[in-house]
Amino acid sequence: MLREEYPKLGSVFTLNILNKNITFLIGPEVSAYFFKALESDLSQQEVYQFNVPTFGPGVVFDVDYSIRQEQFRFFTESLRVNRLKGYVDQMVVEAEEYFSKWGESGEVDLKYELEHLIILTASRCLLGQEVRNKLFDDVSALFHDLDNGMLPISVIFPYLPIPAHRRRDQARKKLAEIFGSIITSRKQTGKSENDMLQCFMDSKYKDGRPTTETEVTGLLIAALFAGQHTSSITSTWTGAYLLRHKEFLTAVLAEQKNLVRKHGNKVDHDILSEMDVLYRCIKEALRLHPPLIMLLRSSHSEFSVTTREGKEYDIPTGHIVATSPAFANRLAHIYKDPDTYDPERFAAGREEDKVAGAFSYISFGGGRHGCLGEPFAYLQIKAIWSHLLRNFEFELISPFPEIDWNAMVVGVKGKVMVRYKRRELPMN
Repeated sequence: MLREEYPKLGSVFTLNILNKNITFLIGPEVSAYFFKALESDLSQQEVYQFNVPTFGPGVVFDVDYSIRQEQFRFFTESLRVNRLKGYVDQMVVEAEEYFSKWGESGEVDLKYELEHLIILTASRCLLGQEVRNKLFDDVSALFHDLDNGMLPISVIFPYLPIPAHRRRDQARKKLAEIFGSIITSRKQTGKSENDMLQCFMDSKYKDGRPTTETEVTGLLIAALFAGQHTSSITSTWTGAYLLRHKEFLTAVLAEQKNLVRKHGNKVDHDILSEMDVLYRCIKEALRLHPPLIMLLRSSHSEFSVTTREGKEYDIPTGHIVATSPAFANRLAHIYKDPDTYDPERFAAGREEDKVAGAFSYISFGGGRHGCLGEPFAYLQIKAIWSHLLRNFEFELISPFPEIDWNAMVVGVKGKVMVRYKRRELPMN
């Protein structure tokens, strides 16, 4: 739709969709206000209400902005560098354990394998060892029902009495019971863990009030929803592009060899932070395939934007305002050959996203509502791919994957079949 309208209508246009006026702001020149505006002017709350049945009451989009800001502070505190270092150690262990079960050679669906590993990793880092070690299958099945209860129809009618929504509500109830029992057990025994669950349990609002069981459960569900799909999708695209573009595969392998010479086989937070080539490869996969293709706000006050051609538009109160990472990330006046996979566009000397200015790269949103989990996501994907690159050779044996536009979080369509062979990283 945007590909059709943008050449005709330019970077600012309004479409009437389901009797709602949706004004699109495409490109950094006009979308800067979208990212910088106060919540009182451009609000998330109304447009993301469909998340409430999934996340539950009393959290994120079911509370006013002041409370939501405090809850986002809890997320920020759970993702500080000292905590990320502990999470990385857990990520590395999960990757080593998971891939140790592969044979000497074989064929696998890379998409399935990475999806499965990432939910295991998320369970350990976010939900805690009780879930990871004893309740993983139960919790994984319940999250599957929650996930399948978020359909396109759910955006408009989140409480429609359909089977998928009934299963969603049952799963939400059972998850609350599971997390409630873990929280009670930890409080009774005085046990404390290095995971997001513990961070949320220990969090306090500015008035001194501690978080409730209901809030902790809702925040955990929101965190898992925010990270699980996006990380597995980006991991899969990263692998597919590296196997298609041998010159970049050679570059990331060379980087891994240099790091092994420098640090041995050890992988930790600081070593992952040295993987600049792999970082650029992940970032470029995300530029081409941001899992969230549309970001929305509700306009509470009139505002004006000016295009790069100097044309001014007034956006009325009451419009839904949208921008699209999927489209904005491929604008030809920002990125050279925008549909081509070229991680070097982010290397020193080019840095196309920085040259073009703020909000030129919006895979993680930006401004007041940038993704809090961005550092966690990069570390998780680097931990997985550094292990795979050091221990296996791969060949893509299915066609290069297509985009699954039908999913709520836009990912990879069908299987991504690869042939693997176990080997040590050749150091010559």
